[in-house]
Amino acid sequence: MQMNTPSRNSIRLTRRGRFALATLGAVVAGTAVAVPLLIMTDEEEPRPEALVVPAGWRASQVYAAIDKTLDLPAGTTKKSLAKADLKLPNEADGNPEGYLFPDTYPLPENATPQKLLAGMVDTANKKFNGAPVAAGAQRNAMNVYQAVTVASIVQAEAATKADMGKVARVIFNRLERGMPLQMDSTVDYALNRGKARTTPADTEVDSPYNSYRRMGLPPTPIDNPGEDAVRAAINPTPGDWLYFVTVRQGETRFTADLAEHQRNMAEAEAERKKAAEKSAQPSSA
Repeated sequence: MQMNTPSRNSIRLTRRGRFALATLGAVVAGTAVAVPLLIMTDEEEPRPEALVVPAGWRASQVYAAIDKTLDLPAGTTKKSLAKADLKLPNEADGNPEGYLFPDTYPLPENATPQKLLAGMVDTANKKFNGAPVAAGAQRNAMNVYQAVTVASIVQAEAATKADMGKVARVIFNRLERGMPLQMDSTVDYALNRGKARTTPADTEVDSPYNSYRRMGLPPTPIDNPGEDAVRAAINPTPGDWLYFVTVRQGETRFTADLAEHQRNMAEAEAERKKAAEKSAQPSSA
């Protein structure tokens, strides 16, 4: 973090342990594998009946899933964006990130990438343009697109549903104080990678999505948030927190005190090393 006291290299706003990330990744991956609905016949290969988009998928993951599900060459869905005529807000500038709403989408025989993408965006507009989201965004001095952007960060950063409101509050508290967000998830997006341990070199990447170097929100959402994350973004939990870190699986600590956060960071790092050493030990089978 860019402060006048300790060095930025020693302080992280969202430094999670590898153990917690690996566990969360397994859950998400398991969901993605288990969700396709199939119709089995004696004479045909299994045919997908629906496409399930999990909360937190990036647009690139949605494109790849559509290509695979419709048995199309890789890159076909992304190329179809130009002719999909998606009803996106002006701020999106044609980029559907954040508006490919997580849900289950039927796959009729005449399904095309354009129709699927349009259905996802139409669903997002119905969810986002209603009174609750619009009013919630206004309460927080934001427009709907900015609220969806906050929700996308909440979706990526929160270790549990219970933490989402607190993560949203940290975002708002830091914005109100003119502090950089310093969210590792935005760096991951800038580097086009999955969740990883952010290094000091990573935080120097030249990208508008690098919230260590750039002030304010990233220019677009960084994934497609679900309803829980959107709800948290428009109704953040009351609190003065400025920092958080997942110390161990199921335990994320929030604080407004830098010294306390540094202690939490040290404990999280110790837990990470302990888990790494345990996983490296040969099994005694």
